[in-house]
Amino acid sequence: MAPCVFVAGLPAADANPSPDGKIRVLVVTGGHGFEKPQFFQMFKDNPDIAYEAVEHPNAHAKWRPEAAKSYDVIALYDMWQPITEEAKADLLALLQAGKGLVVLHHAIASYQEWPEYAKIIGAKYYLAKTVVDGVEKPRSAYKHDVHFKVGIAPGGHPVTAELKDFEIHDETYKWFDVATDVTPLLTATEPESGPVIGWAKTYAASRVVYIQLGHDHFAYENPAYRQLLRQAIRWTARKN
Repeated sequence: MAPCVFVAGLPAADANPSPDGKIRVLVVTGGHGFEKPQFFQMFKDNPDIAYEAVEHPNAHAKWRPEAAKSYDVIALYDMWQPITEEAKADLLALLQAGKGLVVLHHAIASYQEWPEYAKIIGAKYYLAKTVVDGVEKPRSAYKHDVHFKVGIAPGGHPVTAELKDFEIHDETYKWFDVATDVTPLLTATEPESGPVIGWAKTYAASRVVYIQLGHDHFAYENPAYRQLLRQAIRWTARKN
């Protein structure tokens, strides 16, 4: 797969600097259940950030230009389908301006009817069997409660810095497409999983990271997962 292009030194999109120097993160949820206390504890325990949580159907209002000045990075942990043309344009404008984007777990399945979303995040998860360019695609699959080994892709990257291969108890996905313009970060040989389960890329002026891990507290409390999330936020915010 081709490496992504790093664009150094760009500030987050028209953001007002945080007075305490913390990275300001907008955490978007909605459309899929999760263990809220344990999930948000990860963000509370991260000394690098200050976060604000917003849930659909109210999240898209936070993508509007004035609202977007209050954060540096968007962390998507939603699984949402409805999106207006205005919300699409707002998100694209944020990415054109360099806002960081971290996409977690089931957010890979959002906006099934908006083809550009798959280009933004670097993947397509199919909620139903379909045909793409004449090729039949099966419905993507998942499996709960799989204990498996996560490999750190070779080559080195700030998101995986100082991490070694680790084990995790989590939900796996397979039969999803990964774009060719991503830099693989995480791999798996587990038969119930796709082979590449985390990557970095750029879209317009923004840095984007997707991490497939993160279904419940077994992942949220895994030290390696927490380190991945922390370093993904830092990289997309251009702090390393």
